[in-house]
Amino acid sequence: MSSPSAAPPAPNNLKRIVAASLIGTTIEWYDFFLYGSAAALVFNELFFPDSDPLVGTLLSFLTYAVGFAARPIGALVFGHYGDRLGRKKLLVLSLLMMGGATFAIGLMPTHATIGSMAPILLTVLRLVQGFALGGEWGGAVLLVSEHGDARRRGFWASWPQTGAPAGQLLATGVLALLTAVLSESAFGSWGWRVPFLLSGVLVIVGLWIRLSVDESPVFKEALKRAEARKADAPAERMPLVAVLKHHWRDVLVAMGARMAENISYYVITAFILVYATTSAGVSRQTALNAVLIASALHFAVIPAWGALSDRWGRRPVYLIGAVGVGLWMFPFFALIDTGGFGALLLAVTVGLVMHGAMYAPQAAFFSEMFATRMRYSGASIGAQFASVAAGAPAPLIATALLSDYGTSTPIALYVIAASLLTVVAILAAKETRHRDLADVSPETEDGASAPVTTGKTEDARAL
Repeated sequence: MSSPSAAPPAPNNLKRIVAASLIGTTIEWYDFFLYGSAAALVFNELFFPDSDPLVGTLLSFLTYAVGFAARPIGALVFGHYGDRLGRKKLLVLSLLMMGGATFAIGLMPTHATIGSMAPILLTVLRLVQGFALGGEWGGAVLLVSEHGDARRRGFWASWPQTGAPAGQLLATGVLALLTAVLSESAFGSWGWRVPFLLSGVLVIVGLWIRLSVDESPVFKEALKRAEARKADAPAERMPLVAVLKHHWRDVLVAMGARMAENISYYVITAFILVYATTSAGVSRQTALNAVLIASALHFAVIPAWGALSDRWGRRPVYLIGAVGVGLWMFPFFALIDTGGFGALLLAVTVGLVMHGAMYAPQAAFFSEMFATRMRYSGASIGAQFASVAAGAPAPLIATALLSDYGTSTPIALYVIAASLLTVVAILAAKETRHRDLADVSPETEDGASAPVTTGKTEDARAL
């Protein structure tokens, strides 16, 4: 019996699957990043009006971080059911939850209307967003990775990753347009609600496309084998238990790999809106425009880095990004401090290009670490648990460091420390570029990973 991944899917079918994953992740990241941009620009005034402006920003970023705290829970729940029921069903649910929460934020009464209940309700909706996003990422990248041509897996799997800059681009673009055409009072009164309400339309489009694709053939084959042996085998372990038993080292590697990638991204795209406007004297519109243009370039380079990871390997490309973003931090803040738009754009663009070298191979890299019937759980847990320690507090820590020290130096050192941690994790990892997703075995008892000879045996050994 040949491996399900041996024959690549028809090009048109693969492109439809890539499009479904990309559009879905774009919408989910649009919703998630929209909150981050609004937290930096207006939520301090709308939901924490009694605080000092910088303290209000800290409080709004705290509600922003709450969404990250819910992501590991989403990873556990969605990973468990995604490994049992399939990738597609859970991706539809994650899109509905994220879109519904974002639309509800657009209808939220502010502190001026309902007092302290406003930030409480805002926090609850942010928790729903985080829970949904925690389940989205793993399913979206697996749907492409498990359908795609193994020789170009890094390239194809990098396309769902472009959903992050595409969502950032869309969210920042809508906000930049509104701030350009509306007065500050109009934007603060009602204009900020428009991009949140637009999410409802985007979700309808995303659902229509996502419902049109097929389940992963690798997963369907693994599920068929698991069903066939149920009568003769003991009950399957929960995917989470199997992951922690067989793949705990891979989970730690994934978490370490995420540190520099996650922290640098939120410093470059979210915290910059605070730093550039308060310390460098840059206008809000100028900062938004710089992030907008740089996000477009970020979108363009991610597939290129993904393709390079197919030729050079996942680890070399990832290391370029981790080292590059660490080396760039001091020039990054020095350029912003000049107050010029060109310097600001260069700072953000180079930072995001270096980030892309980590983010692009991440989808294929993490997918290739885990066996099929625990892959959704493993990839999601590794990615999302790291976000609690990395992306969640990054804007909060950076803002606190700026408040305490009044300089960018400790913030740069913070990102550099994360880069060093990621470099160590990648150096400890094994190259996965040549692994067949249908033939990757779980970790053996001594922790060594080895491919098996046929797709048939993978799940028997894993479960």
